[in-house]
Amino acid sequence: MQKIPVEIFSTKQEAIAKLAAETATLIRNNDAEGKQTVLGLATGGTPLDYYKELIRLHQEEGLSFQNVISFNLDEYAGLDRDHPESYWHFMHQNLFNHIDIKPENINLPSGVVSDEEIPAHCAQYEQDIKDAGGIDLQILGIGRTGHIGFNEPGSPKDSVTRAIELDPITREDAAVAFNGIENVPTAAITMGCGTILAAKRIALMAWGSGKAAIVNEAVTGTVNDIVSASYLQEHDNATFYIDQEAATELMSVAQ
Repeated sequence: MQKIPVEIFSTKQEAIAKLAAETATLIRNNDAEGKQTVLGLATGGTPLDYYKELIRLHQEEGLSFQNVISFNLDEYAGLDRDHPESYWHFMHQNLFNHIDIKPENINLPSGVVSDEEIPAHCAQYEQDIKDAGGIDLQILGIGRTGHIGFNEPGSPKDSVTRAIELDPITREDAAVAFNGIENVPTAAITMGCGTILAAKRIALMAWGSGKAAIVNEAVTGTVNDIVSASYLQEHDNATFYIDQEAATELMSVAQ
């Protein structure tokens, strides 16, 4: 019943070690060929240990990010770069400040463009990805609503970078970080599903029993716009990297 390749690991750390090693190989192979590597990056708790492993590979094994260009999935509307919950701040605190990526190669949507400027800003983000040659490896987590990026229920498969209203469940999940749901932004700018699906390779990580139900739905359910992660069933090079706990419903289906 699985419609997406799934790799199940005994621990989260085993999964992260494999994905980080794949990332390092991609970067080093492209470096050897004189090519840049374009990474699509995610935020939130899921990729934190993956970023720690990339930092370790840089600091202890000489992995260079000099020829890496990054594009982040999304940013909260209304938050400037210095806001402690902005994704710009998150990425610098948890990855960029600890590796040798060039500042000019770091790309995130802006949370402070005016409403009138959002369409042009989003169109430019799409163009910047195309000008970089497209995303070589897109890193994803999965939200409780099944979203990838902030592509909440109802997001079309061919959607592009745009402003989007956040689902109440998504805002609820962010409430602790913002010291109350009343402080959580109600909107964001996100890469679209179509933008994500254009990546040459996609790796989605999910940890813990809290993600088991939505992982099962994304992997074995119908392709639909309610669970945007289900669109990955139609990508020819997407893999889920999950731990035993996140696989419990998949394994119960298989038994």
